[in-house]
Amino acid sequence: MKLTWMGHACFIVEQGAYSLVFDPYAPGKVPGLKPLSLEADRVICSHGHDDHNYAEAVRLRSGGTDPFRVTAIPTWHDDSRGSQRGPNTIHIVEADGVRVAHFGDIGCSLTRKQVKQIGRLDAALFPVGGFFTLGPEEAKAELNKLDVGLIIPMHYRGDGFGFPVIGTVDDFTALYAPVLVQKADSNEVTVSAGEDRRVLVLRCPL
Repeated sequence: MKLTWMGHACFIVEQGAYSLVFDPYAPGKVPGLKPLSLEADRVICSHGHDDHNYAEAVRLRSGGTDPFRVTAIPTWHDDSRGSQRGPNTIHIVEADGVRVAHFGDIGCSLTRKQVKQIGRLDAALFPVGGFFTLGPEEAKAELNKLDVGLIIPMHYRGDGFGFPVIGTVDDFTALYAPVLVQKADSNEVTVSAGEDRRVLVLRCPL
């Protein structure tokens, strides 16, 4: 399964000739990121904020056979049951034995029931910047509850992009042993079944 990070929380997920897009952002809604112009077979949004739900950025194809099994798990955008920022949805996509979860703008702790629902993941696309979502330490604590191989940070501030109020990816990766952290030279990765646990920082496509 091929993953391509488009910045912020937006990813293209491809299996064969079929692709879906997670959380496309609206023009001008994420500082430093250029407007999106994508083509895919499906769009999935974790919640209704315009830095995550701009489906108009994706030209939809028709006629493709969807290889993905998608599981939606309701959560919250904050730690007060949505009273501050509303609901959020975790989406798990599975194809050919590979399972990847996009955690949207999760801002709450996972329950035991949710951890069991999520199960084994080959990759987790997880927000780590804080302020609007879980922060670095909180993100790591939630990821420690999960059986996950590849941890791919998203929704953070980098050199020339991201909201000024959120943290950097280094605040998150510093919590892991250096041997577990890898920095990719591109914004793409192919995920296989049985990935070993490590943190992979993809390159933001400015």
